[in-house]
Amino acid sequence: MGYEFTAFHRGGSGPPLLCLHGFTDTWRTWELVLPALERRHDVLAPTLPGHAGGPRLARGGGAGGAVDAIERLMDDVGFATAQVVGNSLGGFLALQLAARGRADSVVALAPAGGWARGDPLFGEAIVGHFTAMQELARAAAPQVDSIVATAAGRRRATEFITTNFEHIPAELIAHQIVGVAACSDVGPMLEVAVRDGWELDAGRITCPVRIVWGSADQVLPWPSAATRFRDEWLPQADSVVLDGVGHCPQLDVPLEIAGLVG
Repeated sequence: MGYEFTAFHRGGSGPPLLCLHGFTDTWRTWELVLPALERRHDVLAPTLPGHAGGPRLARGGGAGGAVDAIERLMDDVGFATAQVVGNSLGGFLALQLAARGRADSVVALAPAGGWARGDPLFGEAIVGHFTAMQELARAAAPQVDSIVATAAGRRRATEFITTNFEHIPAELIAHQIVGVAACSDVGPMLEVAVRDGWELDAGRITCPVRIVWGSADQVLPWPSAATRFRDEWLPQADSVVLDGVGHCPQLDVPLEIAGLVG
């Protein structure tokens, strides 16, 4: 089966809502929450630069370059500001947009970058995780339809990002596997992240912020991955911990996430 990757999705009506996916993912990670969100919002869900279906990553570009690209797309579609929801890397980028004054509110789902400086569980460890995940995805991609045809295969494909998987369509899981495999700039993006580190000008964020984490997150474990958000950057943020939920709550518990986004 062939899988199409597109630059963005837009649908619904109401106040603008921007949905930003995580590293190596695509906009379709929001697919299970879109019906609820689009009843209340004009939803824009782009594929980030360097990801399958998205624009190429600017040479040497890091988070700042990705935020520049998102701002250009917002300008193109007429979003002066928007409510923003982001997962993982997308959560960090959502907060960067807020620091630039482009967010009316932010819901950050397991946002990246919040671990303590020098924490040995992060940095190089995250590089190793995503490099290994892409190698596995590339090996799996030729057999992806057979893999997702069984419950055991779907569980294996989603075990690092969700605790609940039975409700996720097999085609969406397959699309994600192929998307990870096709993410063209994994290496360069990781190199830039290690080089530049993760910094947030939190003092410039004036909009409401809600930070949501799953207690069973295996990629960015709670609470250590949230140290700087909690203690340094955004101690005033509304904090929600979802018991037994994994790294991608929008896939794991979509109805609950739709309610938290509002």
